[in-house]
Amino acid sequence: MNNNLKILVVDDESRMRKLVRDFLVKSGYIVLEAADGEEALEIFNQNADTALIILDVMMPKMDGWQVCTEIRKHSEVPVIMLTAKSDEQDELLGFKLGVDEYISKPFSPKILVARIDAILRRSKTVGETGTIRSGRIVIDKDAHIVSVDGENIDLSYKEFELLTYFIENKNIALSREKILNNVWNYDYFGDARTIDTHVKKIRSKLGEEGARIKTIWGMGYKYEE
Repeated sequence: MNNNLKILVVDDESRMRKLVRDFLVKSGYIVLEAADGEEALEIFNQNADTALIILDVMMPKMDGWQVCTEIRKHSEVPVIMLTAKSDEQDELLGFKLGVDEYISKPFSPKILVARIDAILRRSKTVGETGTIRSGRIVIDKDAHIVSVDGENIDLSYKEFELLTYFIENKNIALSREKILNNVWNYDYFGDARTIDTHVKKIRSKLGEEGARIKTIWGMGYKYEE
């Protein structure tokens, strides 16, 4: 079912890597492993077809934040960040850097695999057919590309998901809770301000068209066409 998709697991704890690897292999994924940030970048650069990265925060040589920053300079591959502590500021920083999911240790490997499956089902790796048009915005769901006036806009995976969700529910007031449930999956328990961070970045990248995303104070957002 997973078409031999590659997942890079980055963690300095060999036990953690083995735990995650065993569950992923059982689910049909090919697993690449790295024990530190520098090794992670080296392996990722050699495997351009990597579908997703599971990245630990605390590592020697180069931590998860630095690795994510480097990767985001030239790739929008989905990133799931693992952390030993649950800290709101860390979580917000992660999403600002372009992290797609944020999971605190200890976690259920089955939940981790479910999140990976959900991300890849909707990402460009697996693909969804169809093109959505709204004003000067065109979303190619199959190629996972957003363009405004024919010019491609560089959106992260979650920004793409959020914009698509807004446009598919145009002119409907959407609560933050509903947005979290639909874009960040049923088992996401993070801070709703994550949405605000993503909306701010989407508006900026869309230019004038970004004004279509209206804030509904005390509730959430509405995309107006």
